[in-house]
Amino acid sequence: RHGVTGLWVTAALFGVLADEDPGCFAGLGEVWTGGEAVSAVAVERVLAACGSTVVVNGYGPTESTTFAVCGPLSREDVAAGSVPLGLPMDNTRALVLDSGLRPVGVGVPGELYLGGHGLARGYEGRADLTAERFVADPFVAGQRLYRTGDLVRRRDDGRLEFLGRGDD
Repeated sequence: RHGVTGLWVTAALFGVLADEDPGCFAGLGEVWTGGEAVSAVAVERVLAACGSTVVVNGYGPTESTTFAVCGPLSREDVAAGSVPLGLPMDNTRALVLDSGLRPVGVGVPGELYLGGHGLARGYEGRADLTAERFVADPFVAGQRLYRTGDLVRRRDDGRLEFLGRGDD
């Protein structure tokens, strides 16, 4: 009725809607979801019910201005039970590094570090936490990276796959 063509919903709400009425997204061009791990089962249900609707997983901590990584999903993507995070958005860097801040190879788990124009400057009044989480970029002089605490691995297609948290 209002000509809506796109929608963003939290992963929790997306999961509820996919359980109750996966066809409710029919007619939308795109549905973005994120904010926490997205259910592969929910994505599969929506894609099966709404064949022309593109479902996009959006990932990013608040420290990187909401979304840093995103990507459209297919039924093949979620068939194995996990949902790829996607690729870095424009003006964003997503690096998978080991504990020595060295890049790891494709398929090797590492911590996700984010950089780029959307990166926060730090935490107000928390110099200690800022120093711990916002580290000097070892690859670009004068830049910083945000240490997300998320464990990921890069897939053969370049997309990132969430594996869990590496910290508390």
